[in-house]
Amino acid sequence: MKYTFTGKNIVVSEAMKERTMLKIGRISRLFPEDTMVNVTYSVTKQDNTLEVTIPLQRRILRAEITAEDMYTAIDESVDVLEKQMVKYKKRLVDKSRRSSAFKDEVTFIVHDDDDNGADNSEINIEKSKRFALKPMDAEEAVMEMEMLGHTFFVFRNGESDEVNVVYKRKNGSYGLIEPEY
Repeated sequence: MKYTFTGKNIVVSEAMKERTMLKIGRISRLFPEDTMVNVTYSVTKQDNTLEVTIPLQRRILRAEITAEDMYTAIDESVDVLEKQMVKYKKRLVDKSRRSSAFKDEVTFIVHDDDDNGADNSEINIEKSKRFALKPMDAEEAVMEMEMLGHTFFVFRNGESDEVNVVYKRKNGSYGLIEPEY
């Protein structure tokens, strides 16, 4: 695994780097050999935040943990990443059995030495909705989202005529998702 360390409002010590590599090394068996790991440490007031991003062939695994202590955040982020990767592999193996489109992704991700006894959860879609997408701008979509009390809203952008999504971020601001072709 190849690591990239970044610090925001913090000087990243060798001890933090070593602890992170040691903990992530615990789950390195789940990833391909040349996997990149991007680690960002940040401190704001009393909060220590660790963000770990692992780009895979077609997916991105990400854990963002805020804790009182940076070492606690490191430990918790590894647990989150391990759960994500195990769940992702199980779903990928199941999909590859049903569709040949997933075969090459499975060979890239799944190793022969993996243990197959972990989480067998299925995706269960409980409800499906259909609705008309009316053209509007992002600000109007945010107002609609707030009136409905939702955390996201799907709309047709009046300028580009593409389907976009606005969403509420953890810090109270808003985000906009636009398709890229």
